[in-house]
Amino acid sequence: MKFGETFTEYLHGEEEWFLEKCRFVEYKKLKKVLKKCKTCNSTKSDDGQIIPSATSSSLSDSCECKACPWCDQMFFEELMKEATDIAGFFRSRVRHLLHLHVATGMQRYMIRLRRCFTDEKQALVQEGQILIQYITMNAIAIRKILKKYDKVHSSENGKNFKLKMRAERIELLHSPWLIELGAFYLNSGLDNVGNFKNSFGRVACENLNEDQPVLKLMLPNSIELEYDLTCAICLVIKNLFAFFHK
Repeated sequence: MKFGETFTEYLHGEEEWFLEKCRFVEYKKLKKVLKKCKTCNSTKSDDGQIIPSATSSSLSDSCECKACPWCDQMFFEELMKEATDIAGFFRSRVRHLLHLHVATGMQRYMIRLRRCFTDEKQALVQEGQILIQYITMNAIAIRKILKKYDKVHSSENGKNFKLKMRAERIELLHSPWLIELGAFYLNSGLDNVGNFKNSFGRVACENLNEDQPVLKLMLPNSIELEYDLTCAICLVIKNLFAFFHK
């Protein structure tokens, strides 16, 4: 099954109720932008003018241009908006989980009262599962559509765009809130609850008492990530909110 079909199946699967209220990568829409690329779907006349080709069968697999203004405007602007919205939504939901984790006063009392009627830990595992799947599937969609862009245009603009996302702190799998979520699960003992291993994969913190502690996350689709918990500037362990607020 191609990724486009897998992604569509995910969007209309069991979590459709959740995805209806949040932003996701418009993978099919972005693919159509690439297919309609004016540079790729054109030929040159004898005087050098660009003329749209009558059929797509005569097109080469990739165009010779390094940049396509029409594609760049339609493609990268849309993708930047989507990535920003996805990162923002993920941040807000993880913050909500952490807020419940450290609630005080009346709110803490209400949470404990609610525990009498619901399995709160299982509910947290379920929400974490949804968030992890959400961030992972969208990250894969972004990676694949950028790779497709570079293939179509024989360029490295997609690769450069990914570096730009990282610089602006919106690259999804490098979100500090993903690290916080992993730390939260580990600290709360939620990695031993219910179907955690099936939903999240694996979370572990290694070398915590040594010079270079590392948080490891095994995500769906066999994605394994490692995060160095040592600050590159002050060389001390980063103060992860979920680790130090029990």
